[in-house]
Amino acid sequence: MNIVIGSKNPTKINAVSNIFKEANVASLDVPSRVSAQPFSDEETREGAINRAMQCALSTKGFIGIGLEGGVMYVGDRLYLCNWGALVTEDEKVFTASGARIVLPSEIDEALRTGKELGLIMDNYAKRQEVRKKEGAIGIFTNDLITREEMFTHVVKLLRGQWEYWNNVEK
Repeated sequence: MNIVIGSKNPTKINAVSNIFKEANVASLDVPSRVSAQPFSDEETREGAINRAMQCALSTKGFIGIGLEGGVMYVGDRLYLCNWGALVTEDEKVFTASGARIVLPSEIDEALRTGKELGLIMDNYAKRQEVRKKEGAIGIFTNDLITREEMFTHVVKLLRGQWEYWNNVEK
């Protein structure tokens, strides 16, 4: 099995490698074709699909996976959200979403200035490369859930759907 993930971010690559241990996993830096900071469930999902589709079409015989982090409002509260997409060789699309937690109001205010969450989190947590390590989810759950774990859960949901439909179609 061959998989291309649409990111060079180690948390995303590790999430795919954790769930597809038997696969040859390659990574490709592809654009999400959405805002640098997705601001809705729909936009975050679209970014994941765009990444996965580009990967699936990049190399014959490969499955594409896209993982995208974003934020979304529920009422007047801003939540962290994440989406994943798996696209097969014949362009079947599977999507899944994962954990959501409310973000502090100062994060919401900073995002409204046009900055990306990853950069805001570096300042907020006084750390470097938060997006490539624990992620905002790690900061705000006291490292009980890391960004890699959050995306690993999404990849499990993708793999489970893909395997189910492969078995149903046989």
